[in-house]
Amino acid sequence: MPTTSTLPISAFIISKNEMDMIGPCIESLNACKEIIIVDSGSTDGTIERIREYKDKGYPIRLLQREWPGYAAQKQFALDQCSEIWCLNLDCDERLDPLLQQELATLTSRSQNCAAWRLGFSLFLYGYGYTPDRVRFGTAIRLMRRDRTRYGLGELVHEGVEVDGEIGTVNKGKILHARVVSLGEQILKENHYSTLKAEQLFKLGKRPRLLRLIFNPIIYFQRLYIFRRFFLCGWAGFIYAWTGAIYSFMTEAKLYQLHARMRRDPSQS
Repeated sequence: MPTTSTLPISAFIISKNEMDMIGPCIESLNACKEIIIVDSGSTDGTIERIREYKDKGYPIRLLQREWPGYAAQKQFALDQCSEIWCLNLDCDERLDPLLQQELATLTSRSQNCAAWRLGFSLFLYGYGYTPDRVRFGTAIRLMRRDRTRYGLGELVHEGVEVDGEIGTVNKGKILHARVVSLGEQILKENHYSTLKAEQLFKLGKRPRLLRLIFNPIIYFQRLYIFRRFFLCGWAGFIYAWTGAIYSFMTEAKLYQLHARMRRDPSQS
């Protein structure tokens, strides 16, 4: 049930066919003053699940909109927020209890910050959540509505453009809770690498043989060694290699886009 005390934060989520994931995500945002959810055509019961939580008293405002792309959809959701401070989660993410507590202090001591980077813990198939010593990375997820915008030119891994100082929160994590098999993960990497290659192509980036050869190796080393996924045993090793596969497919698809353009310049 939603808490009686509210934080001056608008949470926003984009969704499609996330019936099994969205409930715990909403529950972790129960202290936020409002929860904006923008759905792009769910057919699996997601809408009904959201309405169930709204009927329980969660401060949800549900909007339905066709899919314009990741960045454009998140920008639309951000524009609907009424609070100055806005928090973005994906449907398969949720705030851990420590981060929920920390949010209460951030908005009160954030006069000089326009946005905050939040840390993550990833659920690895066959292992569980990555330990604190694994450096999964951070991303801008808590932001001032009036000083941030999404980069609409990015097709994947949408970035946030910030006018001002960016802080980093060292307490608590966003839990990435989806359990993904290797087959499912490869399908995701295939999709994301296509979007990334198209983005690089539109920016005029050209393929390089050295990048095709060495980038996947460097990607694997960065994840497995420097971000310490070796601490997660076989699961960490497999995750690091799927990242390397994403890197290889991105470079290979960029090469093929340029090869297709050379055969038929009208395709550019």
